[in-house]
Formats: sequence, structure tokens, C-alpha cells
Amino acid sequence: MPPALAYALVATDLDGTLLRGDDTLSGRSLAALARVAAAGARHLVVTGRPAPRVRPLLDALGTTGLAVCGQGAQVYDAGTNRLLWSVTLDRELAEVALGKIEAEVGEVYAAVDQDGVDGLTLIEPGYRMPNPALPSVRVGRREELWGKPISKVLLRHPVLSDDDLAAAARGVVGSLATVTMSGPGIVELQPCGITKATGLALAAEYLGLGREHALAFGDMPNDIPMFQWAARGVAMANAHPELKAVADEITLSNEDDGVAVVLERLFDRPEERTGPYVRRQGLDRGPVETQ
Repeated sequence: MPPALAYALVATDLDGTLLRGDDTLSGRSLAALARVAAAGARHLVVTGRPAPRVRPLLDALGTTGLAVCGQGAQVYDAGTNRLLWSVTLDRELAEVALGKIEAEVGEVYAAVDQDGVDGLTLIEPGYRMPNPALPSVRVGRREELWGKPISKVLLRHPVLSDDDLAAAARGVVGSLATVTMSGPGIVELQPCGITKATGLALAAEYLGLGREHALAFGDMPNDIPMFQWAARGVAMANAHPELKAVADEITLSNEDDGVAVVLERLFDRPEERTGPYVRRQGLDRGPVETQ
């Protein structure tokens, strides 16, 4: 590996991080990721989206390797369209957890992501998809959510904020599940102990890379474990305050190609070092605001 290579593994969240608000990838981001690949580093998508909802984006990225999906519960091989590893959320435990949450905060609306490369997203009456562009199937009753193995449960409350709902859920769920908040209107229950760091560490092991090689980008509290695992974590300008508090650097927003700005700097070409994106020195000195 060339000694000038800053990081051998680049892990990016999708929504609110690599993707723009309209679910598109900018040409600048694609070019920056191509630069990463040309340098010999590996790019891993690490997302809360389940594998079936990630496939079209991986196609757009030209990715035929691994991706971490379902908040770390799935390691997906895009080249063979199969899950190398997956963990499901016990459906009985999920029902119990939902009951405890509703006893605390009143009625919530739920959806589930089914396990597997062809799993569906099922939504019960009253649940509204945070991203209406993502396909889902509405069911008539909550009981229908539990028909097949699931990777996680998504929750919405008619009144409470995401932060308040997540805090209340953590207070009563205990070891039944892990509670995460991964975007506006997205509070989730996933298998206990599973986080993005779980899947990222396993995918890195498949690639023969360690945490000391990893650079991570994210925007929400569910990215905190990934930042804690990686050598360096970069939060977007639009990131949740909890993630910014633990980030090593804060870049521009997803709409302003914040991921590309950092990658252009770290994977710069010698002839470009006098241009507008000059390598920043002292990357181990704590949070840095990228201008």
C-alpha cells in the first residue's frame, strides 16, 4: 500500500451524508469516490437501509463489493446479491418492546424491515414513511408485521420528537433491543448489541483491514458507534449535535458535497495540492471545521 495513502477504508453513511436530500449522488461525490478507489482504498456504504433498499444506490456507485446494511445487522455482497452475515430481531421480543414503549408514551406507529435480500418494508396503519421514495407495503393490522423474520422495527409517535421518543424507548426497552435514531422521523429497534460498528468491523475483517485504517462519515446518533470504532470520524454540517460532539472533524453539509471535500483533501493528487483543496496538516488534533 502506498505510504501516502491516508486511509485504506472509507465508510460512508448514505442519507444525510453521501446522498443529497433528493436521494441522488452528485458528480463531485462520484469523482471523489473514484479517486479513493484509484488510490487503492476501499469504500464501504454503512447504512440503516436494509439490503434491498440499498441495491439501486450500489449500482449507481458501481459497487460490486461489500456494504453494511440494516444498522449493522447485515453484511451484503453486492457482486453475488447475497448476505454474508445477518442478525434478525426476535419478533416476540419486538412485540414486548413495543408494548413497553406504548405503556410509557402512548400509541406509536410501527413498520418493519424484513430480513433477506428480497425482504419487504411493511408499514402498519398510521405509519408514515420518512422517505416516501422508498418502497413499502401497507398491512391492515400490526400482527401482519411479524409474518416473516425481521431485521428491525421502525417507530413514529404522533406528538413526541425523535429525541424524546428514542430516550423514552431506551428507558424501558432494556436488553430487549438496541434503540437507534438514524434520521428525521426514524427511531428504530434492532437486535440487542448490534450497531453500525458491528457490521463495519466484520466487513473490515473480510477485507483484511483494521479500525486503524478506517475513516467514517455520518450525520446521526446511530453513527456514533461507527465513529468510536474508526480511526477518524467526520460529521456533516447538518449532523445531529450528539454526533458532532464526538466527531474529529466537521465538514460541509450533504447538499454541499461535504464528503467529497474531505476525500479530495485526503486523497489529493500531487499536481492538485496548490488548488482550492489543500491537504490539511495535523489531522489528529481534534475537531476541525472544514471551510
